[in-house]
Amino acid sequence: MLKICDLIDNLKYIEEVAILEYNEWADDPNKNYEIRIKNKIEKMKKQLQNREIYKLILLNDDILVGFISIFEKDSDELKYLTPWYSTMYVKKEYRGKGYSRILNNEIIKKAKSLNMKYLYLKTELKNYYEKFGAIYIKNINDKERLYKIDIE
Repeated sequence: MLKICDLIDNLKYIEEVAILEYNEWADDPNKNYEIRIKNKIEKMKKQLQNREIYKLILLNDDILVGFISIFEKDSDELKYLTPWYSTMYVKKEYRGKGYSRILNNEIIKKAKSLNMKYLYLKTELKNYYEKFGAIYIKNINDKERLYKIDIE
C-alpha cells in the first residue's frame, strides 16, 4: 500500500535517502564516501528539525519508493530566491508508474499548507517539469534552467 510520510517522522529512512541523494547529485561521489554520507545525514537531520527543509517520502509497504523536498535555499547563483522545489527522486525500478506525479502533488499540498505562494526549481531536465505546471523563467548556466511553480 502506498503512503506519503514526512521524513522527520520516519528517520529510519534517512540513511537510504541520504545515500540515494548523494549517489544522484554529488559532484564527486567516490571521494570520502562514508564520511560524506555520515555528514549528509547529520546535516539533513538538523535541517529537518529546524524546518529549513521539508522532505516527503513515498513508501510502498514500508519500502522506500522515492522522495521530494522543499528547501529554503538551493541555488548558489540565485541566493535571493526562496523556497525551492527540490530532490524529486524515484528509484529506477519504480519509474514510469506515475510515482513522480504523486510526489509532485504531495509537495504542492505541503507548500500550500505552509502558505507558500510559489516554489522555484532548477534542473538540467528539459520538458519534464512542465507537465507538473512548472513555468520556464530562464537559463541559470550552461546546464540548468530556472522554473517557477505557482501554488494555487
